[in-house]
Amino acid sequence: MLSVDRVTKCYGDFTALEDISLDFTQGVYGLLAPNGAGKSTLMKMLATLLFPTKGKILWDGEDIVSMGEDYRGFLGYLPQDFGYYPNYTPRQFMRYAAALQKLARAEADQRISHLLELVGLSDAADKKLKKLSGGMLQRVGIAVAMLNEPKLLILDEPTAGLDPGERVRFRNLIHALANDRIVILSTHIVSDIETIAGQIIMLRDHRLLCCDTPSQICSRFRGKVFQIPADVQLRPHQHVLSEGQGENGTVLRILSEMPPTDGVAVAPTLEDAFLAIYASGERE
Repeated sequence: MLSVDRVTKCYGDFTALEDISLDFTQGVYGLLAPNGAGKSTLMKMLATLLFPTKGKILWDGEDIVSMGEDYRGFLGYLPQDFGYYPNYTPRQFMRYAAALQKLARAEADQRISHLLELVGLSDAADKKLKKLSGGMLQRVGIAVAMLNEPKLLILDEPTAGLDPGERVRFRNLIHALANDRIVILSTHIVSDIETIAGQIIMLRDHRLLCCDTPSQICSRFRGKVFQIPADVQLRPHQHVLSEGQGENGTVLRILSEMPPTDGVAVAPTLEDAFLAIYASGERE
């Protein structure tokens, strides 16, 4: 089990994260917050690229800083922008990464072939990385992160810049990888985690807002989300969440404590909850 125990991270006078406590067990965790909320800071501390100013991060009760290489030996990490050699092929790049991890060549080649098939890149294994799409490069990154068969897989904004089709493929892959490990995925794109994350972690004002299931987070807004025609005059207590196209024209999804006379109640989605929570610090 991975535990974050009252962790605070400061940069001089600026507090990036304050008094964060979390426990992670097997499954997918979605770290969901706007840009600048501290997602990447937390991910980098979990990957031992940064260290807490206060508090500890523990693996099965042992401080990960003290564990050093033992902890990193079963950690897989894909940063938001991972570096690669554009003239290498995926197979060559993975062999290079395997050599850095001191994997025997025969074992490495076997794992590489398996992982390239797992991420759907067998046909592109010997094409130069510079010729691959953004989504394919991200899949190479996941394959590299999986080389050491990690017990903990950390993915920082892995779908940024991907088209919708690649994001769907990526979500399916993450779901398959989470059967026997902890997967922590940070994003500000709600749809990337709504269907695959068993727990959603939300940060606000550099503190932990909640760690709960998507359904429990959405239930906070049951009976408060409505759809109304776009030309209806909003009242002071009503707040627009999003705009879309309905059968008879543009419609608004709104947050309202009282049912609007010209609207219908709709089931709140995780995106509704996200927008409601972060649109104003007073709304939860």
